[in-house]
Amino acid sequence: MIWIGQKGYSAVEIKTLIDRFQDNKYNKKLAVIAHKNGLQTADLKTFVERIMSRMIFDGEKLTDLLGPLELSWKERRVKELALMEDLVPQLKKLAQGREISGLAAYE
Repeated sequence: MIWIGQKGYSAVEIKTLIDRFQDNKYNKKLAVIAHKNGLQTADLKTFVERIMSRMIFDGEKLTDLLGPLELSWKERRVKELALMEDLVPQLKKLAQGREISGLAAYE
C-alpha cells in the first residue's frame, strides 16, 4: 500500500491511475494533431488504431481520412506530409520499437 496524502493506494489502483493518465495524455496529443490538421479527433484516433492493430500503414486510408477536407491533389499531398510529420513520432512511440510496414515513406 502506498500512501498519497490521506489515501492509501494498492498496486492495482496505482497502475489504473497511471494507465488513465497515459491514455489522457495520448488522447490530448491526438486532439492537438487533429485540430492542427483540420481533422476530427475521433477520425484520427480510428486511423491510428487501424494502423496499430495491423502494424501496417495504408496510404489509401490516409487519403480517405483527408477526404472530407475536399483538397486538390496538390493540397492533399502537402496536408498528408504535414499530418504525417506530426503523427510519425506518435506512431513510433505506440509501436515501441516494432516496425510499422509502409511507414518508412514518411520518415
